[in-house]
Amino acid sequence: MAEEKNEDAQAPQPPIFRLQKMYLKDLSFENPEAPDIFLAKGEPKVDVNLGLKHRKLETEDHYEVTLAITAKVTNSQTEKTLFIIEVEHAGVFLLKNIPEEHLQPVLSVECAALLFPFTRQIISQVSVDGGFIPFLMEPINFHALYENSKKQKAGQEQAQ
Repeated sequence: MAEEKNEDAQAPQPPIFRLQKMYLKDLSFENPEAPDIFLAKGEPKVDVNLGLKHRKLETEDHYEVTLAITAKVTNSQTEKTLFIIEVEHAGVFLLKNIPEEHLQPVLSVECAALLFPFTRQIISQVSVDGGFIPFLMEPINFHALYENSKKQKAGQEQAQ
């Protein structure tokens, strides 16, 4: 009977993956050419930059993951800026009983994929509130980005 209790105590605990809190860290919208830009003809040209950061918090098993997106939209004919949106959208995640070798993919892929639809909605709404049509970002394959990042780091380490 005592042996059964020891076996239960040593049984592996199931992994816990939970979003605890989502929040905006920074949000900026610039419309430097208004109101003249609303009358200009031409197709928009889009430049989007994505950054992803994560860090372990002081609270046990908690991590902050931050998506940083900058979208600059210009008029393709005049090269004038229609608008610039910069957003840092973050979440606090509880990641418990996750093996160390799986922690980076969970932070870089799963957490980012969970945040992105909300970040996308914020960007879309801000563009509408700025007087433009909704700016809808294409879905992002965070797994492919993570794999590419790993390959780049491996290539840089081999070069050194």
